[in-house]
Amino acid sequence: MEIEKGSKWVKFEIMEKFMCDVFKGVGVPAAEAAVCANVLITADKLGIDSHGISRLKPIYYDRIKQGIQLAKTKFEIVKETPTTAVIDGHNGMGHVISVRAMNMAIKKAKKYGLGMTAVRNSTHYGIAGYHALLAAKAGMVGITGTNARPSVAPTFGVENMMGTNPLTFAIPTDEKFPFLLDCATSITQRGKIEVYAKLGKKMPKGWVIDSNGNSKTDSIAVLKDLVAGTAALVPVGGIGEELGGYKGYGYCAVVEILSAALQQGAYMKMLLGVKDGKKVPYPLGHFFLAINIEAFTSLLSFKKIAGDILRELRASKKMPGAKRIYTAGEKEHLTWLYRKNKGVPLNRETQKEILAMRTELGLNKYKFPF
Repeated sequence: MEIEKGSKWVKFEIMEKFMCDVFKGVGVPAAEAAVCANVLITADKLGIDSHGISRLKPIYYDRIKQGIQLAKTKFEIVKETPTTAVIDGHNGMGHVISVRAMNMAIKKAKKYGLGMTAVRNSTHYGIAGYHALLAAKAGMVGITGTNARPSVAPTFGVENMMGTNPLTFAIPTDEKFPFLLDCATSITQRGKIEVYAKLGKKMPKGWVIDSNGNSKTDSIAVLKDLVAGTAALVPVGGIGEELGGYKGYGYCAVVEILSAALQQGAYMKMLLGVKDGKKVPYPLGHFFLAINIEAFTSLLSFKKIAGDILRELRASKKMPGAKRIYTAGEKEHLTWLYRKNKGVPLNRETQKEILAMRTELGLNKYKFPF
């Protein structure tokens, strides 16, 4: 993992309390603020820095202050069956909406074997893996996906039509950590480009294309161009079809459909966040699926077989020069082991944002090493 020179480490418990107080400071009820802070700090614990505290100000704090995201969440069940539910989040806090929605799916799966919920009019829900892991911790397979503001072009296209649309799985194993596949269906995602921009780094070629289909590597310029619609992320598999870009494009479309059509929600250009030149909410859609393993086989047996599969993969023959083969969730676990006594690494830009929020909200009880 690469840490920017000048970064400062702050203990997780301090930053989680600070984030909770920031959320409360802009009107999020205390219990819900704790949920939001926990989702964000979990991202930092796992090394997914693009979705942790670095997003507190630009994604949540600023949007609440701009009036395009509501601090108080109205969770409305629009339709429900024994195994399913459709939920309207009314542009409240996506973390709160999603934790409740996945817990509903888990409760249904405990009774009926499967549970699924679909959400409309939500907002950014943090790392998708957080919600899938709720099911894994309950001894179930957890699956979730979400659409997002347009940034990805279809194969052979250059217009940003779909979101980065993660399709995420959490699966319990007999190891110290679950199998966790949490990644965008695009070759990268906006949050990672934001990290590159904060570090002043250029991106690798092939991540982003301009309106002529040429690669762009200037991370700061790309963030502006994505908003302007003059640049687009590339689907998993890359540009064109030779390396399977159509596969990433296809999975991205699957998530877009399931995040909108099941609950009659918004999709693609409806998620731009701008209407008649004014900022408006990003009415995102999510879906959550919990599969009760005990409805198929014993949890113990399942976890043993899942663990055996992962161990055999890691023990397989390595490419010359390669030191190690990883399985999904392993790097996140190793990052947690490395960081658990160190805390969150905060780059210079995030430090400035934290100090600005502390000043604006009068949270002077927090003393930071920067």
